[in-house]
Amino acid sequence: MTDFKNIPEYKNLSVTQFFDESVPLQKPIVIRGFAEHWPLVNAAKKTPQDFAEYLTRFYTGKKASILLGHPDIKGRFFYNDEMTDLNYIKGDERLDLFLGRLLELATKEIYPAVSIQNLVLSDILPGLSGDNKSNFFPDVEPRLWIGNQATVCAHYDGSDNLACVVAGRRKFILFPPEQVANLYPGSLNFTPAGAPVSLVNLHDPDFDRYPLFKTALENAYSAELHPGDAIFIPMLWWHHVDSLEKVNGLMNYWWNGSAAKEVTQPTPLDSLNMALLAMRKLTPIQRNAWRAMFDHYLFKQGVDPATYIPEHLQYAIGEITPLAERTLKDHVIERLKK
Repeated sequence: MTDFKNIPEYKNLSVTQFFDESVPLQKPIVIRGFAEHWPLVNAAKKTPQDFAEYLTRFYTGKKASILLGHPDIKGRFFYNDEMTDLNYIKGDERLDLFLGRLLELATKEIYPAVSIQNLVLSDILPGLSGDNKSNFFPDVEPRLWIGNQATVCAHYDGSDNLACVVAGRRKFILFPPEQVANLYPGSLNFTPAGAPVSLVNLHDPDFDRYPLFKTALENAYSAELHPGDAIFIPMLWWHHVDSLEKVNGLMNYWWNGSAAKEVTQPTPLDSLNMALLAMRKLTPIQRNAWRAMFDHYLFKQGVDPATYIPEHLQYAIGEITPLAERTLKDHVIERLKK
């Protein structure tokens, strides 16, 4: 069994310490007892039935999107063997019926994988976030994830993420962004859950097919979270998540990046797709030349161009005016029409 690196742990971390000291470092941390005072967590600590009953207090009757996988997938939501489709199906169901079925499956030895992912609380469980407040995110609506024993393959978020376990236990295995090539990520545009995922089965890796995955494992971090514990997963950190109990729940906060409440800018993934379109016919030497351009203008590896280009000529390089931003967007739109 691989010995993963430990993630630094904190207790009683203040809001200021989190946002001013931890987040800027863009390194994962665990906050023990982050939500131990939440009624939702206390209900889950009693029994799974108490957890389900507490949730239904806020239920509006609207249906939620659910995932259902055959027992043969062993809880791993992924592609089918041919990678022509997914190995699970999606459908809509009432939350109260889903919770009842989840409790029933918890009594079985063999059972399908079921999950509700990325549930917007204001749509189906209004009042839940108000009853389980976090002073870290007074203006951010959390998302809810519920299911049984299942695996979410290593993937990344386009936003910083604070994920709090509210029921059951979850094991997180994290990989730094620079391990991307060693994780063998799949398609950018056809994915199991919206973001590219590692094609390697972490629980049964095929090192003949994916030899560099050994290096990824050598650089991986791990932590097991219990109800009330939270983990900070920085943007673009790959995370593999195993739900370890037959009834699990998680609430998470995305407060910036591509998952922010109002995204008016192209996301970095949009930019990646655009670059792939624009540079696909260039030779390796030409692409390497463009790498130098990106390093200069975007990543500012040498002299910051904003330090020597007059401010009125900087446009997207510096502080961009609303008019200049609109002009630039219109230019891109016109180019895409051709």
